[in-house]
Amino acid sequence: MTRLATIVFVVLTALSCMALVYFLRMGWPAAAFGAKLIASSGFIATAVSVGALKHRYGQILFAGLVLSLCGDLSLTGVSQRAFMLGLASFLLAHLTYIIAFSVLGLNHKWMLFAAVPVIAVAVLVAAWLAPHTPPELAMPVRAYMIVISVMLIAAIGSKGAGGPTLAVIGALLFYTSDLSVAAQRLVEMDFPTYVAGLPLYYAGQLCLALSASHSSSQEGVAEK
Repeated sequence: MTRLATIVFVVLTALSCMALVYFLRMGWPAAAFGAKLIASSGFIATAVSVGALKHRYGQILFAGLVLSLCGDLSLTGVSQRAFMLGLASFLLAHLTYIIAFSVLGLNHKWMLFAAVPVIAVAVLVAAWLAPHTPPELAMPVRAYMIVISVMLIAAIGSKGAGGPTLAVIGALLFYTSDLSVAAQRLVEMDFPTYVAGLPLYYAGQLCLALSASHSSSQEGVAEK
């Protein structure tokens, strides 16, 4: 596809995200569902437009984006079952992203350097969420925190091995948006966190999708 197509898909995703936030604020669930479907389809189309399906990193990344779309649709529901389905979908998406970053190669020194602040944040967030988390969700939430932390560390490690900067930016934005989802679902907040969380999420997914344009020549870089 052309660069123009990529620009169209990025703009479509951004506009749909803005509409999604507005519809949620107005309390229009049907319109919000439609906007979310378009926005999430937009980052998948973006990945295809930059050639994600033409090389191994992009193909694995694409699978993670599709799993993310499944998670988005699941989290449209308000039940605990919907939350668990969404959690499982995003958990698999993060695991898929970890595999994709590994394809680019991982610099272990960069990963160790990144692990200190990422783990510190994870511990603080876990302690904050603990009093608000139902017992039956305690283990899934902890497991999710571990996986998203590893995902971010792996993204930074791939950058150290010559991977795309966009992957790190996308992983960081995705990581931050997940904290917003946790706050929205588990902690009573005076202001809806999705107002900031959704733009962060879609910006992160777009960055990840665009990172698929990174040359496949980086694949198979030896681990350092």
